[in-house]
Amino acid sequence: TPAERDQAQRVLTQLQERINSEDASAALNWFRVDLILEQPNNPNTKFFALQILDACIKYRWRTLPRQQCDGIKDFIVNLVIKLSSDEALLRGQRLFINKLNLILVQVIKQEWPRNWPTFISDVVNASKANETLCENNMSILKLLSEEVFDFSKDEMTSAKAKRLKESFNQDFSLIYQLCDFIMEHSQKPSLLAMTLQTLLRFLNWIPLGYIFETQMVERLVQKFLPVQLFRNDTLACLTEIAGLDIGAAYNSHFEKLFVIVTTQLTLTLPTDVNFAAAFESGSEEDARFIQNLALFYTTFLRPHIAIAEKNATTQPKLLHAALSTLIGISKVDDLEVFKICLEFWHHLASDLYTCECGIVPAIGAAPLLLAPPPQLGGPNPSASPRRQLYSAVLTQVRGVMISRMAKPEEVLIIEDENGEIIREPMKDSDAITLYKTMRETLVYLTHLNVDDTENIMLERLALQVDGSEWSWHNLNTLCWAIGSISGAMGEEDEKRFLVTVIKDLLGLCEMKRGKDNKAVIASNIMYVVGQYPRFLKAHWKFLKTVVNKLFEFMHELHPGVQDMACDTFVKIAQKCRRKFSMLQVGEAMPFVDELCLNLPSIVSDLEPSQVHTFYEAVGYMVQSQTDGKARDALLAKLMEMPNQTWADIMAQASSGVGVLKEPLTMKNLVNIIKANERVVLALGHPFTSQIGRLYIDLLHVYKGYSEMINAAVAQGGQYATSTSAVRGMRAVKRETLRLLESYIERSEDSELIL
Repeated sequence: TPAERDQAQRVLTQLQERINSEDASAALNWFRVDLILEQPNNPNTKFFALQILDACIKYRWRTLPRQQCDGIKDFIVNLVIKLSSDEALLRGQRLFINKLNLILVQVIKQEWPRNWPTFISDVVNASKANETLCENNMSILKLLSEEVFDFSKDEMTSAKAKRLKESFNQDFSLIYQLCDFIMEHSQKPSLLAMTLQTLLRFLNWIPLGYIFETQMVERLVQKFLPVQLFRNDTLACLTEIAGLDIGAAYNSHFEKLFVIVTTQLTLTLPTDVNFAAAFESGSEEDARFIQNLALFYTTFLRPHIAIAEKNATTQPKLLHAALSTLIGISKVDDLEVFKICLEFWHHLASDLYTCECGIVPAIGAAPLLLAPPPQLGGPNPSASPRRQLYSAVLTQVRGVMISRMAKPEEVLIIEDENGEIIREPMKDSDAITLYKTMRETLVYLTHLNVDDTENIMLERLALQVDGSEWSWHNLNTLCWAIGSISGAMGEEDEKRFLVTVIKDLLGLCEMKRGKDNKAVIASNIMYVVGQYPRFLKAHWKFLKTVVNKLFEFMHELHPGVQDMACDTFVKIAQKCRRKFSMLQVGEAMPFVDELCLNLPSIVSDLEPSQVHTFYEAVGYMVQSQTDGKARDALLAKLMEMPNQTWADIMAQASSGVGVLKEPLTMKNLVNIIKANERVVLALGHPFTSQIGRLYIDLLHVYKGYSEMINAAVAQGGQYATSTSAVRGMRAVKRETLRLLESYIERSEDSELIL
């Protein structure tokens, strides 16, 4: 009952307090842990006893008399042997035995090797008596290895950890002989599985001779890898071996590892295996096997790719089989599995580019700025042997990257404290990181072969147009991929490619019926054109057509279209700003002048947050005007509408501050100040003329709202701060401070600021 559990917990707490005191030995004698553990009592009581024993061994062992230490050790060892020698008991009391094993490991850490020098030989000899006991002993050795080599940093002193590691190494020959004997002679599946799992914990620290100068690798590959029951544990062991960083002296051993594993897998796996389907419909063990397969090949190939390439000169099918396996696994619909493969493809593409061009990309450098190497239009005699080796594989990798391209940016639509809908870009999210890695990989692949990348993309686009593979997902990933390689082609190639893409997308938009379909296509058109500023800068008429089309989309009320139009507009304005402030051939005035004249009608259907984005975009155009007077005049035209609204509110406030308390007034003030702040972000110091118009009024408004808030709090107490009126006033004050902060950060006139 709950009451009994509470009483038991109180007793346990009292006993632990006694053990933590100087009277640990007497406390143990009083509680008689041995009697509780040997009797068929309630399991909860036994676990209470184990907790007390565990705490005593960990924290008070050195204070116990030697006789009592020996007695506890012998009792635990005998109890473990008794329970784990019987198959039925081992399976039926697995949780209890696991906890008992952990406590025995704590004793071993205290006693071995000084007070129990024969521990390893005792375990090995006992294992020969009974396979069930042997299985549990392997579990104990696994736990001990983890404690000493994996978790020792936080659990014991460095001197103690060093001593235990030395003891493990000195006696490991006995453990290896036991593992080898089990793997060669045992027919018990659970014992073999536990032995493989234990061996896995040894592989990162045992002397290399046990791995490479014995039959261990051959036995793992030939006996256990083909067996479904053992293949996951076996692959984990092989992956641990593949990841060893031990220098060129062992290259021949790693080549042998690659050859026998890949040969065995080609015999075991069907030639037409569909990893994506197997992962989706198979068991959990099948899914683990596919993931472990990816881990093995990526772990091996990243540091040892040169070894595999050398082997390919005599056995080309093996490297091709390994890479084909990775390509198949890359299509699995599981993000974690895909990331494993992506990391390798990124490494391979970067390495190939570096070797072909003799240029090492700087850390953090944008790969689209890299110089393309001589083009490789398929395997031909003029291409380097290494590029020919990977040509067919990289074509498939390009297809995978294009079909699985991640979303470039995520925008959160959130409601602020005043009930306004605002948009915030997500930064450093997993999705953004994934997109950046995929983008870099595809850019490297494009540099290695522009023609192949272009052909794959245009073929996929044609399948969208003819409807055979039409879906929103397929179109989105394709257009994200097209946008991601901006700058990776030569200017003429890019022009031809982009014209074809836009033409096909516009045709698709005309052909498809339904607002949802048209909205998806329109969003992708906007995204693609926004990613190619070099082309837009070189073709004014096309740039103007694109921007005017964006203005049309700003009146489209379908969800997401206006947001995409504003985002694309600010992106284009930022990258092509100078084109809009210059007088272009055949135009009566610069585009930005015409835009300011039509601004009220353009933004008439936009939400406030979208209007703020629009003002930032035009601010970049104004900033590009080099003539100071012309720039100030443009700024005045841009801010004419918010300035007029501001002047009207100030005029009404001069007759009575009551107007400032109206919710609509506070909302308008916040939006005007936000629009000004976005222009400051784009314009910088030249915003001085505009801030001069507002500055005195801003101070008065800030002071007025401060007094109103103080009065409200004085009258209504702390509750007043949660009212909508006070929240609205605080929003005006907050945005005022942000505007002034943004201007001060960007101002170049320190005397004016001071």
